[in-house]
Amino acid sequence: MLFNSIDFAIFLPIVFLLYWFVTQKNLKLQNLLLLIASYFFYGWWDWKFLSLIVFSSFVDYYVGRGLAKQENTKKRKLLLLTSVLVNLGFLGFFKYYNFFAENFAEAFTLLGQPIQASSLNIILPVGISFYTFQTLSYSIDVYKRKMEPTIDILAFFAFVSFFPQLVAGPIERATNLLPQFYKKREFVYNKAVDGLRQILWGLFKKIVIADNCAEMANKIFDGSADLNGSSLLLGAFFFAFQIYGDFSGYSDIAIGTSRLFGFDLMKNFAFPYFSRDIAEFWRRWHISLSTWFRDYLYIPLGGSRGGTWMKVRNTFIIFIVSGFWHGANWTFIVWGALNAIYFLPLLLLKRNRQNIGDIAEGRLLPNIREFFGMTTTFLLTLLAWVFFRAENLGHALSYLSGIFSMSLFEFPDFGLGMNAILAILLTISFVFIEWLGRHNEYAIEKLGLNWKRPIRYAMYYTLILIILFLGGSQQEFIYFQF
Repeated sequence: MLFNSIDFAIFLPIVFLLYWFVTQKNLKLQNLLLLIASYFFYGWWDWKFLSLIVFSSFVDYYVGRGLAKQENTKKRKLLLLTSVLVNLGFLGFFKYYNFFAENFAEAFTLLGQPIQASSLNIILPVGISFYTFQTLSYSIDVYKRKMEPTIDILAFFAFVSFFPQLVAGPIERATNLLPQFYKKREFVYNKAVDGLRQILWGLFKKIVIADNCAEMANKIFDGSADLNGSSLLLGAFFFAFQIYGDFSGYSDIAIGTSRLFGFDLMKNFAFPYFSRDIAEFWRRWHISLSTWFRDYLYIPLGGSRGGTWMKVRNTFIIFIVSGFWHGANWTFIVWGALNAIYFLPLLLLKRNRQNIGDIAEGRLLPNIREFFGMTTTFLLTLLAWVFFRAENLGHALSYLSGIFSMSLFEFPDFGLGMNAILAILLTISFVFIEWLGRHNEYAIEKLGLNWKRPIRYAMYYTLILIILFLGGSQQEFIYFQF
């Protein structure tokens, strides 16, 4: 079920009313309602894959119970290994089987021993990368004794499948989200209104910015062989805002929806395109995934505590694994490696944490140094996004070679029509609003709160009308494929 669909517009109010008016006095009934609603939400896409979530939930619940009773180190490791193998086994089969089979066959062909690869027509379950990492965090944290294992199976199943963030995050930690299922939730009007504001902004990002930019990006990337450098650069620009509006918009809707039910999810985006270096960008982009890899992979590998070789090794591992997490394609691996190359000089020179606070703190405009850093970081990110969007490595390399040609200085030639001009104008307006709200949790969090009610509601209705009349053609959320 898509957030930007009529189905969800009907589903959400029904669940909300049942949650607060029918089950409010009984915590277990509330959790049961959320579990049923979450399974319905996910099953709307394909009921067959519900069995994966259910099985994974059972495994990790009983692994946690086993870890609570077990003091023997070897047996504890075996229990954790069971959780890791089951979860990553499912993920590996559905997401990476064909990738490894095809590349295995190609490797033997290059060695002069052609073999026939056996590929399967596998459908990738929506959200499997997200809920797999979420439930794994529980098993790992219980194993490390960072949290007590739950005995409330209903709360645990609801935590794993919580519908607002089930299919595209944020990837919640068990230490943050699971305890919220134990506590009685009270309806707080201001919190619910804030949630609705964030949902509205998320829908604007997705429908108006991402979907309009997607039409242009698809047109340019699909016809890239016949376009000049300036057109290709513009296509990369459109994709950069497509993926940002699409994914951060989803996160805003998920966080806002959770707030309607009395839950607080972690912040997943912090205005990443205003970053002054790549290290800051990765502290602000897909925060839930970046911190997951930091805590469960980078730090256990030694982090940046060792010598130069260890720092380089760990940086490449974390970025390449992050790229591979996104998809079974060499383009994602190269995208990850390229970001590692961007990041390494900052790490080795110990400048990776020089930009911690918000840009232009206490000022309306950035200074020259900040502006240069922000522009450079955005352009580097833009070029890396080409690998993320391209169909294969050949496509990405030809696209980049087209950008870095003399035709970069020509006027765009892909047929700059009204749709493209509209997308550019909307994106510029969007960046302006985001800049003004960059110190907040989301851009319009405090916008208009001190205005008189008629003016404030006029702003809301204006956003709704823009969504209805200036939105692009409906596109599936990009991160559903991951």
